[in-house]
Amino acid sequence: QVQLVESGGGLVQAGGSLRLSCAASGRTFSTYAMGWFRLAPGKEREFVAAITWSGGNTYYPDSVKGRFTISRDNAKNTLYLQMNSLKPEDTAVYYCALRRGVLGDLRSHLYDYWGQGTQVTVSS
Repeated sequence: QVQLVESGGGLVQAGGSLRLSCAASGRTFSTYAMGWFRLAPGKEREFVAAITWSGGNTYYPDSVKGRFTISRDNAKNTLYLQMNSLKPEDTAVYYCALRRGVLGDLRSHLYDYWGQGTQVTVSS
C-alpha cells in the first residue's frame, strides 16, 4: 500500500511561483512513475506533468510547458512540482499520483494511487 501526501499549495499572485511536494510512504516509490494532475471547478481533471521512475524523462502538456518542472528525489521518496509564471487559470486542486509502471502517462486512469490534493489559487 502506498500513501501520498501533497503539500506546498497556497495563494499567490499572477506571475509568482510555488513548489508543490508529494511525500510517498512505502519502499516502492523509486521503482514507479509519478504524475501531477489538477482539478478546477467546473472542469475535467487535467494532466499537468509526469516523470519516469528514474527521473530521466518528463512530460508536460502545452498549457504548462516551460513554466512547470516536475522532479523527484528517490532517496527522500518525494515528488516535486515547481510552478513558475503562474496564471489565474492555473487555479485548481493539484494531485500527485503513482503509476505502477516505469513510464509516465497523461491518462489519469492508468495511475494506481492518489494523494488528497493541495489547493493552488492564483490571483490576478
